[in-house]
Amino acid sequence: MQEQPAPWELASKRNNVGKTKTSFVDTEVAELTGKDAYEKRKQEKAKKEADKQEKVHIAGLKGGQRIKTIEAEALPTQEEEKEAKKKRAAPRVRGKKYKDAKAKVNPAQAYSLKDAAKLVKETSYSSFDGSVELHLVVKKQGLSANLTLPHGAGKEKKVEVASEETIKKLEGGKIDFDILLATPDMMPKLVPFARTLGPKGLMPNPKNGTIISDAKMAKDFSSNTLGLKTEKEAPLIHTVVGKVSQSQEELVENIEAVIKALGGARQIVKGYTKASMGPSVKLNIA
Repeated sequence: MQEQPAPWELASKRNNVGKTKTSFVDTEVAELTGKDAYEKRKQEKAKKEADKQEKVHIAGLKGGQRIKTIEAEALPTQEEEKEAKKKRAAPRVRGKKYKDAKAKVNPAQAYSLKDAAKLVKETSYSSFDGSVELHLVVKKQGLSANLTLPHGAGKEKKVEVASEETIKKLEGGKIDFDILLATPDMMPKLVPFARTLGPKGLMPNPKNGTIISDAKMAKDFSSNTLGLKTEKEAPLIHTVVGKVSQSQEELVENIEAVIKALGGARQIVKGYTKASMGPSVKLNIA
């Protein structure tokens, strides 16, 4: 029997005109089975798909420019959101001293200024001489007033008259005064610091009497002067009207002065007073 030539051997056939055609057989293709060929085509197709996904066109990038895929943080599930909401809404735990003090106040009752001042003194449970706060809800945002309290509100305020020394301190970011007075000739020098002084209520202003014609007039300026203004985004006013150690009469007179300066019941919707550490007492503002 004649032995068949191997696939890699040269194969020659003669055609009808006597010429010889020579061809080479690709041994790699010949050796691949049908299954192997299918797997190879599958791998090549997968590689092409991967290249297409990597080469994504985005506005602002050149065509075919490659970008890296960044895995985004997974959004919280509904259960996780509910759990977080419960934690945020957890009730504040109050101590025994606060609970005992609060038991003395009827939250549904609006007290007269006299009774409210008395309750504030009785319900303060701090070991220090706490401040007496006044919190008011007014009818309109942007309401403001300036007044001098009949009695000091506790802490002695440091009053300074603007000078060249003041400018040097402001340039260094130092503010060691509670009230700043200025003469007209100093005002242009304070303008560069308006963004620092303004939000703190320290920028001299003719409305609150902090612009004086002569530096000698500073001795007549009362440190009990109080500037009142609503919050930027709400018709609320918060201020301090005294100390717990002050007499009931002094606290009442200070609260009355603030209410009168703001327009009384015509402008004030409701008000509360309290000690630094103590429950709030609702006021009857007639």
